[in-house]
Amino acid sequence: MDTTDPGIQFDPEGRCNRCSRAEAVGKTIWFPNAEGRAKLDALVQRAMEHGRGQDYDCIIGISGGIDSAYLAYRLRRDYPALRMLAIHVDGGWNSEISVRNIELLVKKLEIDLYTEVIHWGEMRDLQLAFMRASVANQDIPQDHAFFAALYHLANRHGIRHFFSGGNFATECILPPEWGHAAMDSRHLKAVHKRFGRLPQLRHFPIISLWAWYVWYPYVRRFAVTRPLNLMPYDKAEAKRTLQTELGWSDYGDKHHESRFTKFFQSYYLPVKFGFDKRKAHLSSLIVSGQMTRQQALQLLAQPPHDTTALEDDLLFMAKKLGITTDEFREIIGASPVQHNVYPTSQWFYALKDRIKGKARR
Repeated sequence: MDTTDPGIQFDPEGRCNRCSRAEAVGKTIWFPNAEGRAKLDALVQRAMEHGRGQDYDCIIGISGGIDSAYLAYRLRRDYPALRMLAIHVDGGWNSEISVRNIELLVKKLEIDLYTEVIHWGEMRDLQLAFMRASVANQDIPQDHAFFAALYHLANRHGIRHFFSGGNFATECILPPEWGHAAMDSRHLKAVHKRFGRLPQLRHFPIISLWAWYVWYPYVRRFAVTRPLNLMPYDKAEAKRTLQTELGWSDYGDKHHESRFTKFFQSYYLPVKFGFDKRKAHLSSLIVSGQMTRQQALQLLAQPPHDTTALEDDLLFMAKKLGITTDEFREIIGASPVQHNVYPTSQWFYALKDRIKGKARR
C-alpha cells in the first residue's frame, strides 16, 4: 500500500494503518484452524435445522470467480447433506470463461442454480449514469443488483442463510476512500436521477438501507456469513484444486470474471483516479501469509491493463454501452468527482463504523 490511498498512515516503523487494522480485525473473524471448523460445523447445522420443511437450507452466490466456486466445492465436499441453492445474477457482462465455470460447477457438484437476469436496458442506463457522474466505484450497479436480487429471492423461498464467498484472506485490505458503499440506495437513485436517460428504474432490483440493515437481519432473521473465514483458504491452492477437480478455468485477476469489472479495475480506476486495486488485493494476500511483499511488487511492475488489447477493449465497452468510442473516451477523461458530491447516506455509514469500532475495542 502507498499514498495513492488517501487515508493511509504510517507509524515510525513504516507499518501502515491498513495492515494493522486488518490484523486486528482478523483476530475476531478469521479462524483457519480447528476452532474455525467447529464454528463452521455449528453454522451448517443451524442452516439445516432452519431449512426443515423448505426446499433449501441456504443460498450461495455464484459468479464464476474463484472465491464462490471454492466455497461451493468445499461445502459440497464436507457437508454433502447440505441443500444449497446457487444464485447467479447476470448483469450482462459475464465473460465466456465465467459462464463455463458456472456451468461446470453446478453440474459436477449437483447444485440447483437460479439465474436472475437484470433488465439490460436499465442496467446499461444506470451504468452510463455512474460513468457520467465520474465517480470512483463503477461497480455499484452490478453489486447492488446482485445483493438486492439475492435477498429478494431468499425472502420468496423462506431461506434464512446466505453463505457468501467474501473472505478475510483475499479481501482484508480495501481503502474506503477508493469507492463507496454499493448498498447505498439513496446514492444509486440520486445518480440515476441526475444522469440517467430513462425516467425511472422499473425492473432493476433495489433494496433500501432499512431493509438491508433492519428488516432482513432482525425481522426476517436472514443471516449472511462467510464460511471461507472458518477454514484454511489459500488462493493458489484453491485454483489448483478447482482446476483439477472441476475443470475450472482461471480468468485472471480478482473480479475479472466480469468484463465490466475487469475494465473498470484495470483501466478506468488507474487512469482516472490513480487507484490500482491490485495493491489492495495483493496486500491482502501478504497479510494472510500467501505472498511476500517482493512477489507482490514484481506483479505490480506489470501494467494493470493489457496495452495490446486496449483499443479492442475500448471498442467493446463503448459498443456494449451503446455509445461511440469518442464519447466513451470523453467520459473517462472527465475530471474525477467524489461520491459525496451527490446525495448519499454517508452519515449512516460513519455512525455504523463508529459503533462497530467502539464495540470491537
